[in-house]
Amino acid sequence: MTSITRAEVEHLARLARLQLDPGELDHYAAQLDVILQSVARVSEVAADDIPPTSHPVPMQNVFREDVALPGLPRAEVAAGAPAWEDDRFRVPRILDEE
Repeated sequence: MTSITRAEVEHLARLARLQLDPGELDHYAAQLDVILQSVARVSEVAADDIPPTSHPVPMQNVFREDVALPGLPRAEVAAGAPAWEDDRFRVPRILDEE
């Protein structure tokens, strides 16, 4: 099994620009050792005869076909707009002209 040493944790902390006191180094070394052992166990279970998958259940495209449908008539859109000018919505100016 893989294990991580206190010196390796100290090196990682230095790379991450973390200041850890000696107690924290020992604490994180133990925690990272447990994580590395767990990853090693998972790696042992993975078999070469099992294909990699992105999802445990086969998926299919559930989206509907993209079908063009007629939009609202321009007059109806203009009637619902607060301000309409030259076949466009009129909005307040937010940028000054230069």
